[in-house]
Amino acid sequence: MFKSDKSKKKKKGEDAKGLKYLGGMLLSKMAAGGAALLRRNAEKVNNLNVFPVPDGDTGDNMRMTIESGIAALETLETDDIAEVMKVLSHGMLLGARGNSGVILSQFFAGTYKGLDGVEKADPQALGKALEKGVEQAYGSVMTPTEGTILTVAREAVEYANSRINEASTIRSYFADLAREMHDSLERTPELLSTLKEAGVVDSGGAGLFYIIDGFNRVLNGEEIEGGDAPAPKASTVLNTSFNADSEMTYGYCTEALLQLQNKKCDPEKFDVDALKVFLSAIGDSVVAFKTESIVKLHVHTLTPEKVLEHCRKYGEFLTVKIENMSVQHTDLENGEKQAEPATPPKPKEKKKYAVVAVCNGEGVEDLYRELGADEIIYGGQTHNPSTNEFLDAFSRIYAEHIFVFPNNGNVLMAAQQAADIYKDAAVHVLASKNIGMGYVALSTADFSCEDAAMIEQGMKEAMQSIISGYVSPSIRDADLNGVHIKNGDTIGIIEKEVVVSSQNRLEAAHVLASLMLEGRYMLTVFCGKEADEMEQMALTEILAEARPDAEIYFIPAGQDIYPYIFVAE
Repeated sequence: MFKSDKSKKKKKGEDAKGLKYLGGMLLSKMAAGGAALLRRNAEKVNNLNVFPVPDGDTGDNMRMTIESGIAALETLETDDIAEVMKVLSHGMLLGARGNSGVILSQFFAGTYKGLDGVEKADPQALGKALEKGVEQAYGSVMTPTEGTILTVAREAVEYANSRINEASTIRSYFADLAREMHDSLERTPELLSTLKEAGVVDSGGAGLFYIIDGFNRVLNGEEIEGGDAPAPKASTVLNTSFNADSEMTYGYCTEALLQLQNKKCDPEKFDVDALKVFLSAIGDSVVAFKTESIVKLHVHTLTPEKVLEHCRKYGEFLTVKIENMSVQHTDLENGEKQAEPATPPKPKEKKKYAVVAVCNGEGVEDLYRELGADEIIYGGQTHNPSTNEFLDAFSRIYAEHIFVFPNNGNVLMAAQQAADIYKDAAVHVLASKNIGMGYVALSTADFSCEDAAMIEQGMKEAMQSIISGYVSPSIRDADLNGVHIKNGDTIGIIEKEVVVSSQNRLEAAHVLASLMLEGRYMLTVFCGKEADEMEQMALTEILAEARPDAEIYFIPAGQDIYPYIFVAE
């Protein structure tokens, strides 16, 4: 399933010994090939799910992560491998989704650091750079687990580097890398018991294998035809009610990625605060921060040309987006299209605390707003928001401290990565693994307290005092934790253990709730889109009869995937 096709094709003009050095132009093509091969196999990666539930999204997350890097390369024309890897990795950092996507972006970011100052890389230089990539990927995870994408990356790099000799070429190096990556992936179930029990290999490792196998295939002259890239969104400008008689009132939402240039400035000493002062003088809703030598900026202004002219004094643009906010405002008023209203200017006075929450479901969004959430990011299982989406949400807030509720274990690392990048506020990421945990934590928060650390600690303690459970349809046969599961059954999961499987969803929900209420007296039930009213009433009656001493609350949350999410206190 994961074997790389061997290709005998060679590019014209190259001898049998292959390439001795890798440049930026070829690396760009290899990266595009890796993205294409992953795109073609993303659904296979999604299906490598430990639990047999329809929430696998690793393939999609890793695909979107590397595609963000490929998009950043579109306007870059250089054969300097360090420059290409810098832009590629930065695009991936901003576009990273899901934990595997974040680890992937960190792997490429570390590889860039290892290539810094190298124009063309031989196998030795490439090997040392990839070692840096592995090191940074491991460092991005608080508690690294073997048998995952980390192991696949490390073992492949160690093997390929051990085989470097005087006769080595770029082709021989990538052939070794892809071969060992495949073999390491096949060994992951021996290192991680949950994989072995589920009968799958690690999904993140599989995604990385497809990317590197794509690199290898392009090196061998193969053109990868795979899952077409998503079609660009159709423009709706021609249908707008903003016409020849309209007045430009709301200005332009102007966003850009600026690559600082050594010939124009000293990137290390570039003053981001001075840039903010300039942008504030010509607009509002200003955001600007620097990562390495790339600046991300956002401003609402009537004169976007001044932004472009000023910034080109220091570098060149990787991406630019300018949108007419008067179009959005006019069309929204006339109901001609569904669009978000222009972001209002930030208030002059900073508030002490603000809250950002990731939510999926109308009821959940309403609930979090009632609890004081300032910004809602749409997302959850199968739709993990990117690092950049968190950064954009932070930029719309004017506060000293921002508390973030990812509400999904697979969103946590993207939120933390955004928190590490953002410098205009102290960002506190709470490790809420689901909407219930975030709800309990936010419900207990005392924002009248002057000490942000005490507020954060109180919310952490509230989350630690609960247990969570999920009711979900099964999508395959499996035997997990001693429970026999049939495709189509409804299963109940407490934290990370399957505890029940039944052909009857109501019965599965009842058993799960009963187990969670052992020794506990409060249960909050978040009802998803698939939980109909009659079933909820039946479950209410069953639980009331079984546990008359317990307090049980039903919330019409409207989340996807899981008909019910339980939180027991």
